[in-house]
Amino acid sequence: MVAVTFDAASAKTRWFYVGMSSAFVLIAFGGFIPTYWAKMASGTFTGAPILHIHGTLFFTWTLFFLVQTTLVATGRVLDHRSWGMAGISLATAMGFTVVLAAINSMKVADAIGMADQARRFSIVSLTALVMFAGFFGTAIAQVRRPEVHKRLMILAMIPLMQAAMARLFATAMTPPGVIGPPPVFVSVPPGLTVDLLLVAAIVYDWRTRGRPHPVYLIGAPLLLAQQILIVPLSATPAWMSAARWVEALTG
Repeated sequence: MVAVTFDAASAKTRWFYVGMSSAFVLIAFGGFIPTYWAKMASGTFTGAPILHIHGTLFFTWTLFFLVQTTLVATGRVLDHRSWGMAGISLATAMGFTVVLAAINSMKVADAIGMADQARRFSIVSLTALVMFAGFFGTAIAQVRRPEVHKRLMILAMIPLMQAAMARLFATAMTPPGVIGPPPVFVSVPPGLTVDLLLVAAIVYDWRTRGRPHPVYLIGAPLLLAQQILIVPLSATPAWMSAARWVEALTG
């Protein structure tokens, strides 16, 4: 059993992570108000069933993440660990729905003659999934090192917030009547906006530790590279071949 001490500084740090988790919940739920929640309330949402499953799992994950950070903040570390396997199972299911939702988008776009645009845009969600899986998997491997584990989990949450933030940007900036997948470059501003949460975590480290944790020094450039490089990579023959392979997984 790991001994847990509660001095004022460590307690404050734990509640900082609860605050970060709360911000993730607000972004995840608030970002989808115009394109999902409002349409569900009015009965005008026409997406495929997989989108409901996908959304339910992701919204559940953000709430689960908030509960997990709150358990640690209140000293219930053993409870936090007991729920770990449920988190792994939920994250795994989320990964499958990302792929299925991307395939659905490609097939819908194909029906209106915009399949290639959807294949290019699928790089946004599929590479975000890779980033999430990488950070999450590493966080699980480092569960016995709390200072590393919790920062890796923050990094894992950042790619998940990009879709919600992108919906807000799209609602505010997309002209009426536009249909089909957007160009890949429109994903960059929402991604950079979400990165401000990571900047806040780094600044908090700087103020409380005197320097950013090495996890952030490695993870932040990886996230930034993913957000920027998907623009040129999305138009390459290699990516288009990969997207067609993913699309063919469901026949």
